[in-house]
Amino acid sequence: MTQAPPEDHKGRALYRAEQVRELDRRVIASGVAGFALMQRAAASAWRYLRETWPEVRHLSVLCGGGNNGGDGHVLAALAAAEGLSVQRILLKPVEALEGDARRAAEMADAVGVGRQPWQEGMVLTGELVVDAVLGTGLSGEVRGVSRSAIAAINACGKPVMAIDIPSGLHADTGAELGEAVHASRTVTFIGDKLGLHTGRGPARTGGVAVFDLAAPRAAFDGMTPAAWRLDRSLIAALLPPRERDAHKGAMGHALILGGAPGMGGAGLLAAEACARLGAGKVSLATDPAHVAASLIRRPEVMAHGVRGLAELGELPGAADVLVVGPGLGKSSWGQAMLQSALAAGKPLVVDADGLNLLAERFAGQRRDDWILTPHPGEAARLLGIATAEVEADRPAAVLALQQRLGGVVVLKGAGSLVAGPGGLAVCPYGNPGMASGGMGDALSGMLGGLVAQGFPLETAARLGVLVHALAADMAARQGGERGLLAGDLASCARILVNPTMDE
Repeated sequence: MTQAPPEDHKGRALYRAEQVRELDRRVIASGVAGFALMQRAAASAWRYLRETWPEVRHLSVLCGGGNNGGDGHVLAALAAAEGLSVQRILLKPVEALEGDARRAAEMADAVGVGRQPWQEGMVLTGELVVDAVLGTGLSGEVRGVSRSAIAAINACGKPVMAIDIPSGLHADTGAELGEAVHASRTVTFIGDKLGLHTGRGPARTGGVAVFDLAAPRAAFDGMTPAAWRLDRSLIAALLPPRERDAHKGAMGHALILGGAPGMGGAGLLAAEACARLGAGKVSLATDPAHVAASLIRRPEVMAHGVRGLAELGELPGAADVLVVGPGLGKSSWGQAMLQSALAAGKPLVVDADGLNLLAERFAGQRRDDWILTPHPGEAARLLGIATAEVEADRPAAVLALQQRLGGVVVLKGAGSLVAGPGGLAVCPYGNPGMASGGMGDALSGMLGGLVAQGFPLETAARLGVLVHALAADMAARQGGERGLLAGDLASCARILVNPTMDE
């Protein structure tokens, strides 16, 4: 089998709110005054606003009581200095502000920017709304005037630029704390935040622009990111063109165990995706009723009709990786397939009912040679908690699963997370069209195809999640998100995993 190239690309660093506060402290300690740093942030946000919405002549800027509000005050002053009309709305009186936030508000006063206290039901008159209500320090549910202001922003029907983070979004988890601003764009500073890219983050940020504010590199010394944001350049880094004498025996053999009676499509989706990712040989162990359809749909897949363990025979021993779960079911057939996979001594990819059976009948398993791919409901069953608890802190849930079960764990959903010995990675790609049956089956097959080719499990998981999401985005561009099918991904994935070659 081929060996994976070294993983020399991790993507963009993501931090937790506490880490970014420490970075702020280090930058200030290096000789940059706190108010100067606030001015840099506001200036960066202002330049981004002008580049993104050059036609806008009237802003509504909502300023909270902390430094996030201070950024809003400075931005309002910059906008007014360039001749824009600014409706500056204060959620806290200037007299009650402290430190740099008060200095920023007084600066806006000094250049003649009017101000209005927030009132329930007030109309946001700007063509564009700037959200500077709450920053990254928020941890509890939004209440009081902040909540009513967030509701007004969301109801105004105008484009919204959020400063640092959409107000009401948890910076670490991506959870919506009661109600969060639906931003059209988000500008964030010094360090990108984990919560902007998972959970409700992708649905609330509208896209994230990061400005480092000229922070010295020394400020990041010894600071281990909370996660890495996967980047599409990882594909080219890890998938160079094959050697001209490559052959199928060197590309690995994957066995898909799935397709219980009535669920044959799931196993076939996984097998096809596995083959499209480049596995040299793909076998499918499925209920005999599905073999004919499998041969018609994808004759390259070696489909075996299997009624039980006796007919499974030597198939697991001949494979380099086993993918168990797509269409597995929880009947005696599915239990037998999973039991065989667990006993085979081969790397595993476990999905769908394979995970449910692990939670219900094979609890206590822990191993370093598997990739588990739960959605939030399956993750909750594996952890013995409610699905809402998983969604409230997706990073904590996936890290807990990896610590408990070993190997590599992929928590699917918006901003899918990959947790392994090398830490946490976040996939920023994918689209709502993926909310359809079979997407997880395609992912498990892709992961199996990469493991079969010799990629280490964690590398395979990061690369496979990335290709899966980008393939869905490519398919959506071709025909739209609504009606996107899992079967649309395999051909797109094939394009993605083949770097451009010279003629």
